[in-house]
Amino acid sequence: MIDDVATKSKGLRAGALSLTSSVVIGVASAGPAYSIAATLGLVVAAVGLQAPVVALLAFVPILFAAFGYKELNAADPDCGTTFVWATRAFGPAWGWMSGWAIVVADVLVMASLAQVAGQYTFLLLGADGIGADATSVWVLLLGVVFMVAMTYLCFRGIDVSARVQSVLLTIEFVALVIFAVVALVRVWLGNAGAAALTPEWSWFNPFEISSFSTFVNAILLMVFIYWGWDSVVSVNEETVDSRRTPGRSAVISTVVLVSLYVLVTVAAQSFAGVGTEGTGLANPEHFDDFFAAIGTAVFGEGLLGQVLTHVLLLMILTSAVASTQTTILPTARTTLSMGVFRALPDAFARVHPRYLTPTVSTLAMGAASVALYVVFNFVSAGDLIFDSVSAIGIAVGFYYGMTALACAWLYRGTLRSSTRDLLLRGVFPLLGGAMLLFAAAWTAVTSFASDAGETSWTMPFAPHWQIGGVFILGVVSMLLGLPLMWWWRSRDRAFFDGETVPRGLPVPQDR
Repeated sequence: MIDDVATKSKGLRAGALSLTSSVVIGVASAGPAYSIAATLGLVVAAVGLQAPVVALLAFVPILFAAFGYKELNAADPDCGTTFVWATRAFGPAWGWMSGWAIVVADVLVMASLAQVAGQYTFLLLGADGIGADATSVWVLLLGVVFMVAMTYLCFRGIDVSARVQSVLLTIEFVALVIFAVVALVRVWLGNAGAAALTPEWSWFNPFEISSFSTFVNAILLMVFIYWGWDSVVSVNEETVDSRRTPGRSAVISTVVLVSLYVLVTVAAQSFAGVGTEGTGLANPEHFDDFFAAIGTAVFGEGLLGQVLTHVLLLMILTSAVASTQTTILPTARTTLSMGVFRALPDAFARVHPRYLTPTVSTLAMGAASVALYVVFNFVSAGDLIFDSVSAIGIAVGFYYGMTALACAWLYRGTLRSSTRDLLLRGVFPLLGGAMLLFAAAWTAVTSFASDAGETSWTMPFAPHWQIGGVFILGVVSMLLGLPLMWWWRSRDRAFFDGETVPRGLPVPQDR
């Protein structure tokens, strides 16, 4: 049986994070400003006025998964999270692949985050020519600098990381709320422009969406904007009251995110409309960032308006930087746990004696992310970076879904104890897990088409299929974990024979 002794043996800084710090990390990890800026235009183009209800419904499986995280963390607060819990529920192979999915998702998204951080730094400084070129060598170099700096902060200590996150998230959150309030006030006063729309309850009617396929694809796009809150559970061993605080933080983070997203979605849609021209949110010219397109229109061209427009640019920059940092945290702790339980080489289990942070795990995450960003920047004119954002949905849906199902399975013997246990340990996680795994499978299947993303690859041999870049990045990256797992299994069988992480939840220890 693995008990609290195994958890404490990792050597992380226990009790470094409060509930507030934990929630900050959870919300910042989702990168709300960056995420909604990159996603809302695409959703509006698909479902029109029903974007607010899509933002709301995409939250449902996320909340259900968060309940699963909360219940599992209460019994087994291990920083390996999904890796450990899926192993306990379904065996070593499923656990290892769940851990690999976390690594894949986080490494893939880092290129996009670094690119955005680099671009918006130049835009903020007025160097629009450089900032507008996503593949500029200057953007690349600055993106790499941000990656290195955030890797160092994560290496330097969890308390330092939390303080930096508090500052970055404050800027981001305040800017988003100011944008939403000003946009809605201008709509209410009638000076928002000809495209403005008065908010209506009909925007929250999902049956107005034209087809089931369109509905599912829109939901999948919106699921991306919630991803990242699970970072609060990955730092559970460094949080005050490690059994309860991370789970509470996870649920609070998701509720904060859905409130913010619905507010901003309604405000942006009301002010700009859903047209395909001008400032309309469905205009393909600003799919990747509607804030830049309508910021000046919302705040005006006066001195105050220019200041607030620059605040929006700063908001996107801080969002990307914050997400870069908080993306490193959960990956490093996942591979740390995998190293401790001998699912990876022992080097990944090393913790710095002074800073009490993962050493090899943190540095390896940073190095891999930098290498992949450089490659993506020069392959297909950087279009692989756009496809990587879509591809992570496959890995995210997989490991979120596995966590939720693991909760329902591991607690199956206690579901009759109370209505609360039945719902929070069984029904909700089971439904959330099923929805998220379906979403991952749907993305995997539909992304095979050559026009599913920005890039594609034609097989040089029969049958000469043309395969979408999203499929290659998402599905193939996941499948690469299989030979790696088999290779390590041939070197050390302890984990795969169930010697380090046994099946079933550990028996609670008296404290």
